[in-house]
Amino acid sequence: MRTKNAKRITSGESAHMGKVKESGCAVCGAGPYVDAHHIKQGAHFTTVGLCKQCHTGPMGIHGDKTMWRIHKMEEIDALNETLRRIYE
Repeated sequence: MRTKNAKRITSGESAHMGKVKESGCAVCGAGPYVDAHHIKQGAHFTTVGLCKQCHTGPMGIHGDKTMWRIHKMEEIDALNETLRRIYE
């Protein structure tokens, strides 16, 4: 959800996030339609494809990060995997 003071998302950013959402979960491989997790709020090109469990679930990035530890992943690893899936 965007805040009221957030900059408008450009067409390029929107297209990129659409590809991210179609790329599947970078952590567990679920998908293909997933959330676009922002590594830094408002930085739309540094988004990671994450399923609901790996994103907002109790063991996800916004929870206790158990799924991330099981798969030995950090956000930069997940970003790399997301970009690999989109551009290979």
